[in-house]
Amino acid sequence: MDFNSFVNLFWPSTVNGLVLGSIYALIALGYTLVYGVLRLINFANSEVFMFSAFGSFFAIDMLGIPDRLANGDDPYKTGFTLVGVLALCLVMSIIIGGASAVVLERVAYRPLRKRNAPRLVFLISAIGASFAMSEAVGEWGTKQRQDYALARVFKKRRLFSIFNADVRNDYVLVVIGSLIMMVILVLFVNRSKVGRGIRAVAQDMETARLMGVNVDRIILITFLVGGVMAGGAAFFFEIYNGSARYSLGFELGVKAFTAAVLGGIGNIKGALLGGLMLGVIENWGTSLFESNQKMGSVTAFVVLVLVLMLRPTGLLGESMGRSKA
Repeated sequence: MDFNSFVNLFWPSTVNGLVLGSIYALIALGYTLVYGVLRLINFANSEVFMFSAFGSFFAIDMLGIPDRLANGDDPYKTGFTLVGVLALCLVMSIIIGGASAVVLERVAYRPLRKRNAPRLVFLISAIGASFAMSEAVGEWGTKQRQDYALARVFKKRRLFSIFNADVRNDYVLVVIGSLIMMVILVLFVNRSKVGRGIRAVAQDMETARLMGVNVDRIILITFLVGGVMAGGAAFFFEIYNGSARYSLGFELGVKAFTAAVLGGIGNIKGALLGGLMLGVIENWGTSLFESNQKMGSVTAFVVLVLVLMLRPTGLLGESMGRSKA
């Protein structure tokens, strides 16, 4: 342990943790939404995130940005500004995330629901789908680390400092963009007619069905919304990290699931709180153990165990059907 390093890096670690925690929170929302409605851990949500991350490659390839960068040309000769390029990549990530989540529900889960399969079968199906999606991307592309051309187009620069922590433009984009998506989701679940249907199914599926709620449609929309959140997280991770590999989904998925459990799986606000907390704690642990990232993850999991020992349902452990969010 190096307490001097922890003190010196406290604010940079906190700022970086909040940025990374925002991404964890968006992915965790996919786990929370599906669990709140179906009481099902959708482990393949992590691969929806990974699919979306690689999906942005399609967007930048459509603009020919990688070739223009390689030739030293202006990547915006196509008529797109930086805002246009970012918007296209975000839309592509969201579309691919939502579409892959919908296909996942129709192929891997709905047939099992129709047959009233045991919960264990759902879990096996989720794990199998996760491996299949991951390996498909590995075979389709490459199993080596890939750099995003978008990260080279979006030049990272320092905007200002908080104490001794530099705040870059990519930090601001990730945090503000993530918060906007989170607020939209909370308003959607609490204020819209579909959101009321989601909460009704989460509280009592059979009663909601008897009251005229189209349960299959609500479940499909739940997966769609979770996929959209994962797609947004993939875009922001692309801006923040600048590279990805086919195993990315598993690595971040485990942490996002941990964040959902920490905040109280099934609770939207709990997923947000858990994601931010996990990101900060993980970075504090990394600085405390002399920049050892593995020890940062260990620290986060130790905190999770301690929290669950005191509060087994997580910090805000209530389901969507029994709380306003």
